[in-house]
Amino acid sequence: MLLIIGLGNPGSQYEHTRHNIGFKVIDKMVSDFGARDVSKSSFYGELYKANDILLLKPTTYMNLSGKSVLAVKNFYKIELEDIMVIHDDIDLPFSALRFKKGGGHGGHNGLRSIDGVIGKEYYRVRMGVGKPEHKSQVADYVLHNFSAEEQTILDEWIKYTVSAIEALQNRTLDEVKSRFSLKSFEGK
Repeated sequence: MLLIIGLGNPGSQYEHTRHNIGFKVIDKMVSDFGARDVSKSSFYGELYKANDILLLKPTTYMNLSGKSVLAVKNFYKIELEDIMVIHDDIDLPFSALRFKKGGGHGGHNGLRSIDGVIGKEYYRVRMGVGKPEHKSQVADYVLHNFSAEEQTILDEWIKYTVSAIEALQNRTLDEVKSRFSLKSFEGK
């Protein structure tokens, strides 16, 4: 069983923000895979299942994402190497895409929460959202909607990311990095 988690915040006010790019990818996968809702209140999130894949959108708010991940991991007895987290990354330019296993949280509170309850050795799909001019603006920046210009490529970038995640199921991390990593989707 593979558990794929998209990070974000619940609520319509956050729906189109940079911080919710993980939710957007999960929504696309739920639609593409025809996944069915298997949510329970004890999962602290929206959980969908398609064959042997679980798709999770924690509804705990970003800073407590680990609570939801741990609940689903324990219920389905999922191993760390079968967990993948999709998240926004301000250290990458907008529309960049990177993949890695393990590592630090880089100041991302969702990853910090997950690391604190399950450890760090899970797969990460890092989606670049760019960064503000000043470090003091980060929280405000990630909680703002994508710009009109960014929105023009958002759907295609998300579709491309779903293809990369599907490839990760039967290719090595190095193969996926080599084939799907992007400096920017605009040149794709």
